[in-house]
Amino acid sequence: MRGLLIGRFQPFHNGHSYVIREVLKENEEIIIGIGSAQISHTLENPFTAGERVMMVSKSLYENGIKKNYYIIPIPDVNNNSLWVPHVRSLTPPFNKVYSGNTLVKRLFGEVGVKVETPPMYNREEYSGTMIRKRILNDEPWVDFVPRAVVDVINEVSGVSRLKDLAKSDRA
Repeated sequence: MRGLLIGRFQPFHNGHSYVIREVLKENEEIIIGIGSAQISHTLENPFTAGERVMMVSKSLYENGIKKNYYIIPIPDVNNNSLWVPHVRSLTPPFNKVYSGNTLVKRLFGEVGVKVETPPMYNREEYSGTMIRKRILNDEPWVDFVPRAVVDVINEVSGVSRLKDLAKSDRA
């Protein structure tokens, strides 16, 4: 069996690591779709698809997951009726989709793909929104992400990027 997990991973965090380990317990392989791959340098999506691929792959390696996964950037098509065929055209075949996103679950469910909400891990603490807020407010954030993600964010000057994106040009 091969499962598909799609997320924006802005940034990849310990909750994502947990979900991937859980999905791999019931699947031989996992496809990790980097959603909204074309968007970067915004407050909600500060990291590029390539940076997110680095975060995910280095984190999985760091956690001892060295095979059985594919990381695929998936750009938006802004047309829900075309989105599932678009995803299928970019990924290896899969048997099940894992998502907590209502729209993703509906779109795949409507075409007969089995969809399951993955077990979330401490969702209040492990959320990209919360981690980005912590970075912006100079609050501790590194304990919420794998060490490899801290390294990638530092490599790409992600903290200063996020802070620059939060600045307003209004008086």
